Amino acid sequence: MLHELLVAFYCAACGFVAAGIFGSFYQLITDKPVKFAVSLETTLSGMRDVLIVSFCGPFIIMRNAIKARLIERRPMGWLVASSVIALTWSTCSGIVVMQFLLAARAGF
Repeated sequence: MLHELLVAFYCAACGFVAAGIFGSFYQLITDKPVKFAVSLETTLSGMRDVLIVSFCGPFIIMRNAIKARLIERRPMGWLVASSVIALTWSTCSGIVVMQFLLAARAGF
């Protein structure tokens, strides 16, 4: 039981780090912060934005939650709920990232 819990926390950490890296890289390239917006101008841009949002989601949630807490004085429960959502999302995307890295290590 403890082993599975440690693996889940490790995957959550990997997912959140990946979200931060993807979000920072997106901001470096486009000079705009990543946000929950999907451009539907073309199919390719829509698919690109969905992929970006799906991996950067925890980063976006936590950035917005911390800003809302500091600037708008939202209640602490808001920050806790946002953290739980980001942690769950990070765990799921961390599992995907870890599976990709393990497959790359094994040579696909």
